[in-house]
Amino acid sequence: MPLDPHAVTTYWLEHAWLGTHVEPGVALDVTADGRVAALRTGAATPPPGAEVLRGLTLPGLANAHSHAFHRALRGTVQVGSGTFWTWRDFMYKAAQRLTPDTYFALGRAVYAEMALAGITNVGEFHYVHHAPGGVPYSDPNAMGEALIEAAAAAGIRITLLDTAYLAAGFGDAPNQHQLRFSDGTADAWAERASALKPRGHALIGAAIHSVRAVPADQLATVARWAEERRAPLHVHLSEQTAENDACRAAHGRTPTQLLADHGVLGPRTTGVHNTHLTDADIALLGAATTGTCMCPTTERDLADGIGPAVRLQHAGSPLSLGSDSHAVIDLLEEARAMELNERLSSRTRGHWTANALLTAATEDGHAALGRPDAGRLEAGAPADFTTIALDSVRTAGTLPRLGAETAVFAATAADVRHTVVGGRHIVRDGHHTLVEDVPSALADAIAALRA
Repeated sequence: MPLDPHAVTTYWLEHAWLGTHVEPGVALDVTADGRVAALRTGAATPPPGAEVLRGLTLPGLANAHSHAFHRALRGTVQVGSGTFWTWRDFMYKAAQRLTPDTYFALGRAVYAEMALAGITNVGEFHYVHHAPGGVPYSDPNAMGEALIEAAAAAGIRITLLDTAYLAAGFGDAPNQHQLRFSDGTADAWAERASALKPRGHALIGAAIHSVRAVPADQLATVARWAEERRAPLHVHLSEQTAENDACRAAHGRTPTQLLADHGVLGPRTTGVHNTHLTDADIALLGAATTGTCMCPTTERDLADGIGPAVRLQHAGSPLSLGSDSHAVIDLLEEARAMELNERLSSRTRGHWTANALLTAATEDGHAALGRPDAGRLEAGAPADFTTIALDSVRTAGTLPRLGAETAVFAATAADVRHTVVGGRHIVRDGHHTLVEDVPSALADAIAALRA
């Protein structure tokens, strides 16, 4: 039976974060096509027939930077010492084992874990395009399509950031591991990426893996592809000092300056990490309103360093958050870590309000992924939201009126009770409604890669 286009489902939110404050007793009317029709405050008791969500409801969280297959490395790459570059060797080995089928299974499980953490939209920075050795699949986008379908199976939205990854370094051909990633040239990348089509839950964006992985004379091709489609464009930027040094040696300028010279910066572009920047870099990014996606749990796991997030935002760069390598999948922890990292670096407290940190995790994250209408509880917005328990061992005793502070500085992903995407309950009472046993799905998908 077709859905009644005029049908409305009402949710009653015990407490709702409305961007600047927490409001008790909010009724949210949701249309059959998954949008908020109306929001009514002052609803002290649930309206008849309403779905009751006890706790604190936030807009759905946006995970602006993900490499789904990195989830297979959690807990297995912590032995001994090393750097980002030694960790990368383990990552390459995991990438070599992926097939479209195993990537679908892993992606479905990882995205289900995200839904359990209150994430309703993920930006997948996707670069494992081809079979081992670089041979294209019969469908050249089989791997990207697997991720798009995995997100649908897990019930969340995705922006597939199809990534140009053409070189091992400045002037160096791809190594044996990177052949899976490379289309050979930016033109060939653009031809393949153009065959990807958006659909209801999925948008298609672009990414430049890094300035070391895309030759300077081909950066503009990727930027132009994104500009023609008004699509988001993301790029790993200055995550490591070694990359900065190599870029200066090859081009006599920083990675940020190189991107600016080739037309990559702009309001639909997001630099991921932006860790080791000069004052001039920060000014360039801010003036272009290029976004910054901070990934604090990964940046600390890989010993990358602490990026100048405060200075970037003051310069005009909007902040978003990502779980990147999935050492942890918890956007509340990413928000908390951004503030706490800055406290460690500066030895002062209070660089962002809790409201500002939640905005980075919601509204600004969705905007970075090409969904500027999402990330708010208001009429016309997608009905994507998540509810945090206020009676867990972590949140009990907090003040509901200080809900933003509770979400950022007390709660974790373990406190998520409900996640609704497009008006559809994906997580109910802490259980995923589409993936029956998420831990088993993760364990089985990871075991298949190890086998």
